[in-house]
Amino acid sequence: MAGIDESLTFVPLGIAVLTVSDTRSLSEDKSGDTLTARLTGAGHRLAARAIVTDDVAEIRRVVQLWIDDPTVDAIITTGGTGFTGRDVTPEALEPMFEKRMDGFSAVFHRLSYDKIGTSTIQSRATAGVAGATYIFVLPGSPGACKDAWDGILAQQLDYRHRPCNFVEIMPRLDEHLRRGRSVPKPEA
Repeated sequence: MAGIDESLTFVPLGIAVLTVSDTRSLSEDKSGDTLTARLTGAGHRLAARAIVTDDVAEIRRVVQLWIDDPTVDAIITTGGTGFTGRDVTPEALEPMFEKRMDGFSAVFHRLSYDKIGTSTIQSRATAGVAGATYIFVLPGSPGACKDAWDGILAQQLDYRHRPCNFVEIMPRLDEHLRRGRSVPKPEA
């Protein structure tokens, strides 16, 4: 049965939040604020936060810095997943993925469909793993960020979630790289 196993200790992760926008500043970043409030409210640590324009090279540069940072376990981006000419976040990040997480997109669209109907097809939300770091690419609306966090990420980024979660497999994400990066240990 799915749910939280209270006999296990919560493992806080370092999560970075990247907003991709040509028009927002940090003071106007409602989607980034939504994600930050939810991840810290759940007990995780905000490892980094930034805003970049809709520029493939700049998105990749920041994300690669965070992949290389051993304190960052997961990256959540918001913005740039639509179909306009400036929406380039999936194009920037999917080539970096060593493994795609097709199920994330499927579940995100299912949750989104329940709220906004067929308009969910206007999002190219995606996810994957690069350098033993989870990367989640979300639309730029606060509602989409709430849906992704509340409906997927809160559970999958919680070590106590059963029957399985992303945290418990973190030590094995880089087996092919032989880097030996490991998941933070629960505090006693």
